[in-house]
Amino acid sequence: MSFLDDFIIRAALAGIGVALAAAPLGCFVVWRKMAYFGDATAHASILGVALALAFDVSIFGGVMATALLMAGSITLLSGRGYAMDTLLGVMAHSALALGLVAVSFLHGVRVDLMAYLFGDILAVSRIDIAVVWLGACLVLVLLWWRWSSLLTATLNPELARASGILPQREQLILTLSLAVVVAVAIKVVGVLLIAAMLLIPAATSRPFANTPERMALLATLIGVMSVLGGLYLSFGLDTPTGPTIVSCGTGLFVGVSVLRLLRFWPRR
Repeated sequence: MSFLDDFIIRAALAGIGVALAAAPLGCFVVWRKMAYFGDATAHASILGVALALAFDVSIFGGVMATALLMAGSITLLSGRGYAMDTLLGVMAHSALALGLVAVSFLHGVRVDLMAYLFGDILAVSRIDIAVVWLGACLVLVLLWWRWSSLLTATLNPELARASGILPQREQLILTLSLAVVVAVAIKVVGVLLIAAMLLIPAATSRPFANTPERMALLATLIGVMSVLGGLYLSFGLDTPTGPTIVSCGTGLFVGVSVLRLLRFWPRR
């Protein structure tokens, strides 16, 4: 019996791969106040699923192409008369609606929308694990290579321009990385929960971090803990695995928030 024959082991490996890629990227989403961006890119992936099924191509390829198109469109249109939050809101809901409408036109094709919306981590195959870890390694290498430039462009665009760094280029790199994460994570946590995997670990780690690097590392650790804790609770309580993983992360966030309130609560 192979090590990867156990579905729990496969689920844990897939979840950890997603957490390793999503958590550090989520820090940039938090720093840039682009929380809605993850939703917009993730919602667009439903349209990618529909197109992939319609043209009989790889689901991963369809999702990746649509996520990249969404990321590029947002980067192109931002700063051209549209407020970022308005643009993201319109594109997020429009993409999800178009995707669901496109799925309804597929005849003779059985589509499990619940699996794509909320994930089906317990059904991941060895190929899925390979795709997740390949995407995670690509994102981590890209972050390691562009870390200084991405950080400078995020925290001080004027300083970035003075240093010869193009903020628009760094934003494009960030959005492309997010598109990769969305494409590899859809099978694990689903469209509606990808943004949670980006934001919750980053938000939870923020009070404990005094440097950007420490925040990224803590967010990654919290993301991995959420995955393993969610799998354990889901198996014991017989609950949906993807939502349980996110709920576990939410529990960590609430715990940290309560501790902060107690720490800074005025003493009489």
